[in-house]
Amino acid sequence: VFCSSQKGPLFLPRPSSTAPSQPFQIRQNLSPTPLRIRWSCAAAIETLDEVREWKKVSSRELGISTSAISGHTRTVLKELKRNGYEVYLVGGCVRDLILKRVPKDFDILTTAELREIVDIFPHSEIVGRRFPICHVRFGDNIVEVSSFNSRRQTCSRNLIPFVRPIDCDEKDNIRWRNCLQRDFTINGLMFDPFARLVYDYMGGLEDIRKAKVRTIIPSSMSFHEDCARILRAIRIAARLGFRLARRTAQSVRDLSCSILRLDRARLLMEMNYMLAYGSAEASVRLLWKFGLLEILLPHQRT
Repeated sequence: VFCSSQKGPLFLPRPSSTAPSQPFQIRQNLSPTPLRIRWSCAAAIETLDEVREWKKVSSRELGISTSAISGHTRTVLKELKRNGYEVYLVGGCVRDLILKRVPKDFDILTTAELREIVDIFPHSEIVGRRFPICHVRFGDNIVEVSSFNSRRQTCSRNLIPFVRPIDCDEKDNIRWRNCLQRDFTINGLMFDPFARLVYDYMGGLEDIRKAKVRTIIPSSMSFHEDCARILRAIRIAARLGFRLARRTAQSVRDLSCSILRLDRARLLMEMNYMLAYGSAEASVRLLWKFGLLEILLPHQRT
């Protein structure tokens, strides 16, 4: 199935809310409310059914230039391809290439096993226990490579057999299953730089066109899986000038207190990412808009 992307310029709306000018600190005296989330398989399937139609689009049509891919990343891609493995760029770097932004980093996904990657690249190591990946080192630079076989399916994603995309072969099904593990539709794109094709199984291209941040699975499920995604949604929206999709925005409000389940180090890391790269003001505005500042900054209530 080949579908071309919709025409029309990408637009980046600016946040309109105003934000208090207070320094950032972590609030210590608020306990997280236990999550009591209810959902039914039927409701979740109905939501996921909206993204069953999928596309593969020429990277030329999307205006992606392979010259924007870093030299070290190209080296890893070419070497894995030369050894007979399929390789893709995945995640936020594909989104940024489409938006003509310079990606902060590049994530590679391959059919090679992690041990096979280590055999190909002597200066590499496997890191991570829950979601192991391979770090390929070039001096002080690191290229992250993950394997199709190393990403574990989480319990909330057991809806897969019921929402399998139509008219796809086994390779498409494998790619789709991997995309389903990601956080937001605009991060769920795959780019094959050799075939020059972008695979969109989650509706990410349409959400980029509409400047929208939307979770891949129902947002209450997604934020229950990882409450740090609440802050990540704010960060991405602020950095790109996007808005949150209606259901995603509602879940951010409903589950805002769940961010206090994050340990202090993780919370500080997420906040540092959010306030970096020139998007601090927009981030604080969105934190205020969605009621997160009064959780992070207790004095904002007065």
